[in-house]
Amino acid sequence: MMDFASVFGMIAGIGALVTAFVLEGGDIYALFQGTAALIVFGGTFAATAVGLSRDQILAIPALLKVAFLGKTKDPHRLIRDLVELAGTARKEGLLALEERIEEFEDPFMKQGIQLIVDGVDPELVRTMLETDVQFLENRHRQGVAIFEAAGGYAPTMGIIGTVMGLVHVLSNLSDIQSLGPLIATAFIATLYGVASANLIYFPIATKLKLRSDEEIMIRELIIEGVLSIQAGENPTLLGQKLKAFLPPKWREIEERKGDSREAA
Repeated sequence: MMDFASVFGMIAGIGALVTAFVLEGGDIYALFQGTAALIVFGGTFAATAVGLSRDQILAIPALLKVAFLGKTKDPHRLIRDLVELAGTARKEGLLALEERIEEFEDPFMKQGIQLIVDGVDPELVRTMLETDVQFLENRHRQGVAIFEAAGGYAPTMGIIGTVMGLVHVLSNLSDIQSLGPLIATAFIATLYGVASANLIYFPIATKLKLRSDEEIMIRELIIEGVLSIQAGENPTLLGQKLKAFLPPKWREIEERKGDSREAA
């Protein structure tokens, strides 16, 4: 599903700038300058691409999809699944979990359960899963860096566009009446650069950081749950322990759901 908070925030920010400009008496059509857009957006993309590999450039659409269409896993359901698996393991043994592996869509969850079913040493299980999380975090950090770099280049490209426009203005000083509109047009490039950095690139980088933090939290929860199942911990105690990964508000939600299930 579309992340409406991200889309709404971006549209609201751009809309606020345009509305304020019009309320001050500006002509909305003056904000649309093809050459300024080409310099700022084209230049920003080119400057950012210089520091990227081919694979990183091709991954940009996927990063945008994560930012705007990213699906957050439900930690409440995950805790319930792990508690249920812990109960099965205590009653029927770890081998009984092998039949449940294909029920989970998350490859990381499948990997963790498969490792403990195969009887891998707990320390090795932790090391393998934590290594996976570390590489995941590195990949996410690289994705965030792409948009942070773009946010840094965009204002500079805007200034370059403005300087180019002013050079054109100064070369035509004989036409005094056109100086005002030409200077205004030149500064549109600076507006594009600063606005795109602070309303597009940096917000996308922030959203990707949030997505990364959420996914890492989920994986750390899975690691703790899998190792606890392997150690044969009590399912009820496991559920209480895993709630520590949740923010206080989410813990209250989980407790209310638990009370509802007990009442039923």
